[in-house]
Parts: sequence; C-alpha cells; structure tokens
Amino acid sequence: MPRPLLRAASAVLLALAVLQAPTAYADETAPVAVTVNARAALASVPETAVGANHAIWDSRLGTDETADLLKDAGVKLLRYPGGSYSDIYHWADHTAPGGYVAPDTDFDTFMRGVRRTGAQPMVTANYGTGTAEEAAAWVRRANVTKGYGVRYWEIGNENYGNGHYGAAWEADDHADKSPAEYARNVVAYSDAMKAVDPTIKVGAVLTTPANWPDALVADGDAGSWNEVVLSTAGPKIDFVILHWYPGAFDRAAQVPDMIQLVRKQIAEHAGAGSERIGIAMTEFNTGSSDRGATTQPGALAAADAYATLLANGVFTVDWWNVHNGIGKVTEVEGHTDYGDFGLLSSGTCTDGGVCEPAANTPFAPYHALQMVSRFARPGDRFIRAATDQAKVTAHAVRRPDGALAVMLINTSSDTSYPVAIDYSGFSPASGAPTALTHTNGATSITTSATGDATSRTLPPLSLTTVIVRPASAQAGLPGAPGQPAASAVTDRAATISWPAASAGTRPIAKYEVHLQNGAVSEQIGETAGTSLIVSNLKPGTRHTVNVIARDSGGGVSSPSAPLTFTTGTPASSSCSVRLTKQSDWGSGYVGSIDITNNGAPVSGWTLTFGWPRAWQSLGSGWSAVWAQNGQDIKVVNEPGNGSLATGATATVGYVGNYSGPNVLPEVFTLNGTVCTTR
Repeated sequence: MPRPLLRAASAVLLALAVLQAPTAYADETAPVAVTVNARAALASVPETAVGANHAIWDSRLGTDETADLLKDAGVKLLRYPGGSYSDIYHWADHTAPGGYVAPDTDFDTFMRGVRRTGAQPMVTANYGTGTAEEAAAWVRRANVTKGYGVRYWEIGNENYGNGHYGAAWEADDHADKSPAEYARNVVAYSDAMKAVDPTIKVGAVLTTPANWPDALVADGDAGSWNEVVLSTAGPKIDFVILHWYPGAFDRAAQVPDMIQLVRKQIAEHAGAGSERIGIAMTEFNTGSSDRGATTQPGALAAADAYATLLANGVFTVDWWNVHNGIGKVTEVEGHTDYGDFGLLSSGTCTDGGVCEPAANTPFAPYHALQMVSRFARPGDRFIRAATDQAKVTAHAVRRPDGALAVMLINTSSDTSYPVAIDYSGFSPASGAPTALTHTNGATSITTSATGDATSRTLPPLSLTTVIVRPASAQAGLPGAPGQPAASAVTDRAATISWPAASAGTRPIAKYEVHLQNGAVSEQIGETAGTSLIVSNLKPGTRHTVNVIARDSGGGVSSPSAPLTFTTGTPASSSCSVRLTKQSDWGSGYVGSIDITNNGAPVSGWTLTFGWPRAWQSLGSGWSAVWAQNGQDIKVVNEPGNGSLATGATATVGYVGNYSGPNVLPEVFTLNGTVCTTR
C-alpha cells in the first residue's frame, strides 16, 4: 500500500492555467461498433461491490462530511484500520507502536461512520504483532458486546512482505516468517474468532498473479505462498484477499486470467468445498505517485478495472485510500495531478508549498466509483459487452426490472468517438434513455435524457452510462435456470447440467445452451431436459456457457449464471507431452517439456504450441531449435535427437517471459498431431 503523507495543510494552492488542445472528431461515417449481449451473463453485482479503505492515521476518518461523501459515491464496504497499520494496531487501547494514530479514529468512531455511510465494515485483525486471542476479543467487542454485526474479518495485511522473500515492509514478530507459519496462525485465528461468533467470514492473504512475490518459492517452502497457505488454511477460511497496484492504465484485460488463476489455485489446494471461498480485492489503485493518480486517466482506469473485477466475480473492490496525502505534483491531461492515492483531498502540501484543494474535495477517481455504483447496482447482473475500437471500452449490466445499463469509457485524449450500440437478446425502448456523463476536469456527474439507445458521441477522456428500458415488458416469462455444472469434460465435449427453471404462465418447452465467444453467443445445443452433452469444443480451452429457458409460446428467460470450464487434450494420442515449471521469478520461468512418442518410430519431429496470452514470450530455448512467430512457437529437433522410437522421450527446455498472469500452454502438437498433455 502507498504510505501516508502526514503534512499540515498550510500553504496556498497554486493556480495553474493550461491551454486545452482542440478536440478532434472520429470519422462519423464509421462509428465505433459496441456489442451488448443480454444472453451472455457474467457475475451478479454483490452488496459489497464498491469499497474503500479507511486508516487510523486519517483525522477525517470519522467525520460526517466524509461519511456523507462516501455514501453519495455509493461506497458499500469500508475496510479498517488501514493497510500495513493493521499489523501494528491494537484495538483495545487504540495504539499502533511505531506509527501515528490520529485523534477520533478508534473502532467505535469508525463504526459510526460506516453506519452513516450505509456500508458494511471489513476489519483486518493484527497478525504481525497481535495474537489470535486479541482478534477473538475484537470479534466479541464488535459483535457480542456492541452488536455491530461485523461480518468480514481479514487475518493480516500484506504478510508476504515480512522479509521472507527479501523485501520487508510488513511488521511480523513471528520468528518463522514462512507461508506455512502464517497458514498455521490463520487456522488458530479462525478457530478462536469463530468460537466467539460462528457467523463471521474469515479471509487469508494471497499474492496476486504476476505481482511480486507471486509464484516465488523460498528456501524451505513446499511451494509458493498461495499454494502453502491454501493447503493448510483452506478448510478454515471463507474468502481470500488480493491487492493490486497495476501502476498503469491498460491492465484491466489481465483481470479475467488473474481471477481464474486464483480460482484454480483455490480448487487445487484448498480442499473439499473450496467453491465456497470468495475473492476480495481489498486494496486497489490505478495511479502511480507521479502519473494520473488524481486526474481523469486514473478515473477511467478505475471504472474499467472495477467493472471488470466485479464482472469476474470479485465480491468487493476497495480503493486505497479515502484520504492519503500529496505526492509528486504534475500536469496530466490539462489538470493538476497531486500524486495522491486518495478519493478525497487531504488538503496537504508539498515541502515546496504546493497544496492540494480544500480537504475532502473529490478527486477524479471519486467520480469513477460514483459512476460504477450508479451503473452497476446490487442485484444487477453483468453481461458481455465489447467494442471494435481500442480507445473505447464497454461494460453492461441487466437489471432485475429488465432494463440495461451500458457504461462506455473513451480513453482518447483528443478524439470524440461516435458509437453505434447493437443489442443482442434485448429490444430497447424508443425515446431518449437516461445518460450519465463525467468528462475531463468535471466536478460532478451530469444526468440528461438525450439521443437514443443505439447511438451517441463520447467526449474525450469521458465516462458515459446509458440506462435503457426494454421496448415492452413481458409478463409471465420463465425464471432463469439454476447454476449450471460441467461433468465428463474431455478434449472436445462436456456434459452440462442445471437446476430446472420455474415456469411462467406457459410451460417450459426447452432449454438452450449458449457458448460465449467474446461478446457474441453461439447456441451449441438444446434439450427438453436439464442436461446436455455439448461437443465440437476446442481442446485445452476455457469455455463459458449460459443456459436459457424457452416456453411454449417462444418467451425466453434471463440467462443462467455463467459456467466456466476448461477442456483437456485427447485421452490417448500417438504422442504425449508433460510441461513442468522448474523455477519462477515473477516475470519469467524455466519450463521443461518431455515429449513422448506413443506411436510408430519417428525420424525428425516438430513440436508446436501457442502462448495463451500476448504478454507472454520466448526468452530462450535449448535441446532443440526454437522459433517464435507472433504467439506461435515452433520447436524442431536438433540433429542428434530427431529419432524417437516407440515409447522414447525427448526433453527440451526454455525460458518463458511474462508481464501479466502466466497462463501456461496446454495444447501441443507433434508433427501435426494433437498430443495428450499430462
């Protein structure tokens, strides 16, 4: 987490006049194509979706003004007592040895602000310098004595930053600083805390894929931090905790893989019943201390990331921080950026006398959270949306009353883009929809009823939400089918089953299974029952499907919740491949590939595979001739290892580089034949 800057606000704000460049307009004969697919459902919006962090060094933590501003932004979860301070904070006497504690920031004051905001609290128990007994006493004070009903409790903050992997910023008095020791203590904390209140939810700290120290294995450890923690603490926790500071504005595309890899780790290591374990992003910020932290680029990236994380099933995304403090002051897109990671100004100044606006003045990311909370409300369900222009991003939700909300983000600094919105599985009403807009430098979101549901123009550096009513309300439609499940998954087929939908005014005639392909759905089968074998799938690929009920009059239900599963490779083949990751340093790894010939003897071989993501590349390779073309890799035998007798194995190795979640290759072909991946 960024460290707080505790400076007094005593200087005069410098007014900086900036000449704005004229706005360019895209060719209006070729508007950006926006696709919104109401049949391709994603995650539903939880009650705790939009969150933020409070910190005990923030003297405005408990003020009514702060609480009211957070309420107006739609903040529904507030985390306490503040990042790394959590591991030095002792709640009973409200002290943090080695740190600063501001007046009027104790737990009861925090809870008064939470209630005024209308949010839920999340409390981080002190792991670094505390005990399980201290945490259990806090639960008793909160939920038994005071009746606050605090549901979410974390065990520590960024405890992998205790020096075990080299860097040390997190307090940790334990002699053993390994993930195994942390996991053992998570079990002890959970047992002690749930003995006081068995209804609470306990969370354990994980590393975020492709973010340090993810994938590192320290001396003496049985695996990475996540593998070790989940293997021991998995049965005792209810959610896992991620923190993400991407430091760039174009990283939202990495989110689906990030979350999918964490879910895979949970499934593989947390034991039976691990599907109950949720994922919380309890610290997040898009800016850096010298680029766009408080101005519109950071706000646009925030809205994009919040929507993408929530659409992928994260149950809360918590901005760091409500107040933080001034950093490096720069000019970004025509406005002063204060290098502050807060939603609201702290009113602090640099040593050179440059000061932020008056305390509690909202920064641009505040309006981004406000837009997200008005776009995606609890109970809505995300649906697929996409555009054909890299500078324009789209997100969409379906509301319980049948309306759609579409959030459009124009990241271009100087171009206004006209957009044409195409709706699939939804017919918009005629007339002007409600439009919410926030533009570069604006101090509020504007609301209007202009244009139509299918077209409008997006100003440069803008957030726009269009709320569209359906053309006609259809009564008596079937309910959505229940959560689908996959079984008997092979390389090209799977059995999809689901709980029956409730009938409307007419009986249900059939169910349709739709495969998501980006923002487009393809119907891949239908049945009168509640189970279907789907085939002709691509091997080694992640697939997401929805089920829709259709009644005897042609009326259709809303789509089911999504089901995501991954096909394998052939159960038997003339070749088999085993990929082993031998070491990993967080931005690259050493891979070893064993190639076994299960068929007739081979004289000369070529192995091919593809990097699953564009942020992956070949660093070097050995024991063969390696070449990369785009994302495709070709590995050709050397003169000395070209012959493979039946049952023989050749081993080759490589260094793979990555700058995002490292999804390993799963499909390999040998001389054109798809191999079994072991």
